[in-house]
Amino acid sequence: MTLWLRIFLVGLTLWTATVVVTAWTENSNLVPTVVLFGSFLVPVTFVVWAYGRDRSPRVTVEMMFKAFVVGGVLGVLGASLLESWLIRPSIVMYVLVGLIEEGVKLAALIFVTRHVKTRTTMDGVILGATVGFGFAAFESAGYAFNALFTAKGLSLSQLVETEVLRGILAPVGHGLWTAIAGGALFAARGRFTVPVVLTYLGVSLLHALWDSMTAIAIAITLVLTGRPWQFELLRIGRVPRVTPWQVHVFTVLNWAGLVTISLVALVWLWTTVRSGRRQREIVSQ
Repeated sequence: MTLWLRIFLVGLTLWTATVVVTAWTENSNLVPTVVLFGSFLVPVTFVVWAYGRDRSPRVTVEMMFKAFVVGGVLGVLGASLLESWLIRPSIVMYVLVGLIEEGVKLAALIFVTRHVKTRTTMDGVILGATVGFGFAAFESAGYAFNALFTAKGLSLSQLVETEVLRGILAPVGHGLWTAIAGGALFAARGRFTVPVVLTYLGVSLLHALWDSMTAIAIAITLVLTGRPWQFELLRIGRVPRVTPWQVHVFTVLNWAGLVTISLVALVWLWTTVRSGRRQREIVSQ
């Protein structure tokens, strides 16, 4: 059994046991353990998996740890500061969030690798993914902590549901987007060339589309299945009641959009990795 799989299975077992014991004993002292295990399990597993990929000897465990922790923390702090003035949800807000979060992660990657002399595309992909997964882990911990508090008191079930959903989606989120940006940055030897800027804008767009997919799915559902009385209520500022069929259409559109965004990013990463391997083969000849 490979190392990353052992880490995942052991971590999943410990997290499940902690959830069960917390629910059984109602011991709130165990809540931080549930939050940390659930938020870090998938990101750490993927970082260990990435460490075994086509990296150079220059990418050490120490560098990976630094990229995950320092890069992740700097990323969430930078995003929190820059996003603090974004209040009202809108299309512009989603675009700005994408630009800010992808920008701070790229900046964090530049900071933690500032002393690296020789850069390859594959090293950039791996270190970029590590920074992205670090960002995702700390961000998920915040979301899980907030999900714990409800109007009726503490809710362990909401905390667990949040962690499971974010854990499932983690591999096609922050880590994937920053891996693409990191590969482009290292391919350009750390310089902000036109391809690097275009890559940054591209992953920021994917990020914005991902965050706004719920709103997009609602809009498309209304266009396809909206009733005149629903549009009339919306016109006067009231939220109309939705039909069961509209709920089904929304769910399909929302998940179809997320899957499409993920596939685009995965294909993009695959082409980046393929290009990096070709460059390495040419250099080694």
